[in-house]
Amino acid sequence: MHLRRAVKVDLRTLRGVDAALVSHLHFDHLDLPSLEKLGRELPVVVPHGAGGLLRRRGFRAVMEIGAGEELRIGHLTVEATRAVHDPGRMPFGVRADPLGFVIRGSRSVYFAGDTEVFEEMSSLGPVDVALLPIWGWGPALGGSGHMNPQEAAEAARLLAASIAIPIHWGTYFPVHLGLRRLPEFIDAPATEFASHMAATAPETEVRVLRPGEETEL
Repeated sequence: MHLRRAVKVDLRTLRGVDAALVSHLHFDHLDLPSLEKLGRELPVVVPHGAGGLLRRRGFRAVMEIGAGEELRIGHLTVEATRAVHDPGRMPFGVRADPLGFVIRGSRSVYFAGDTEVFEEMSSLGPVDVALLPIWGWGPALGGSGHMNPQEAAEAARLLAASIAIPIHWGTYFPVHLGLRRLPEFIDAPATEFASHMAATAPETEVRVLRPGEETEL
């Protein structure tokens, strides 16, 4: 499948990165040429079993971690959490159990990676910020291992998140579906997520950020 980015990456946003957390091995989450732009000296945290893939490409500060384990990066504690998603790097690559991450310092942030909703999410909260995937790169999610906007709102409720930021939407689309204009599924999932949040977790603030935008806590 040939995909096109809806928005170009501003390389200035890559400056000053202290570490990279890789949730799983799918190409839209672990693109080695993109990771190389951050430098091979950058600490990279990956699921157990994925370290060799990066070390063979010359990365020199690779840390492997599994669900329930923690490590320190500077003043932050990084806890790896369960994620329900396909573990393989297609079509015949290595396999490693997918992860989410809770980063704790003066604030707590949960990054879900790609996952279905699971009841144990309630034990990860409350968190200050939940980064929740709500879609994918096509007109439908397809298969299991993902959350749609309604399911992501339920995840925000389980996490008792103060702020929810939808991710994994509005970035890629198949070339043949955007020949004349950007397809509707680029923007629709975020609007749908905000609507479900109002009904499911009204006490959680929703901040919708388009690719390249930022927010402050």
